[in-house]
Amino acid sequence: MSSESHRVIAIDGPAASGKSSVARELALRLGFAYVNSGAMYRAVTWHVLQKGVDPNDTEANNQSRILIDGVDPTEHLRDDGVNNSVSQVSSVPQVRRVLVEKMHHYAEENDLVMEGRDIGSVVFPDTPYKFYIDASPEVRLRRRAAEGLRDEIAARDRADSNRRASPLIIAEDALVIDSSNLTIDGVVGEIVGRLKMTGMQIPSA
Repeated sequence: MSSESHRVIAIDGPAASGKSSVARELALRLGFAYVNSGAMYRAVTWHVLQKGVDPNDTEANNQSRILIDGVDPTEHLRDDGVNNSVSQVSSVPQVRRVLVEKMHHYAEENDLVMEGRDIGSVVFPDTPYKFYIDASPEVRLRRRAAEGLRDEIAARDRADSNRRASPLIIAEDALVIDSSNLTIDGVVGEIVGRLKMTGMQIPSA
């Protein structure tokens, strides 16, 4: 990995913790590129389902690629089928290896705010900027329902935490922020405050 000339801010956390909204707003505030690693895995999952491949078939999933046959799958990334299968597909080591290489390439080109489930623990373990956004299961379930999504939070947590490849864990040196009673701006404010303590120059709001 070559990220010495570009900074990476890792934003990890479980589903519906608010990490995507926080990461997107933080990137805008800092002028960094924003990368949603979950969307990458969802795109591959959509491709797998479109091809009629069993998400649990490790051998078949070794053939998955980032390029989705020239089709932009963005509008399908929150489909029920994708929600129900993304944990299985993202647990395939070969899929993770291909996508992590892509993530490292992004860091060679840009300062990044990258969100996911293993960014600080696995993808960029050497970055000094690690944050883990969490919220109570009840709050996360309400947020998911408000988005019109029906996937089961508890089942998703179990799948992400127990998968063999890069399970969801809190990096030892990550700052944990509970977003249950905070606004997006409130969480971003806490992160910006910590970044300032590290000496990072923050653009004026």
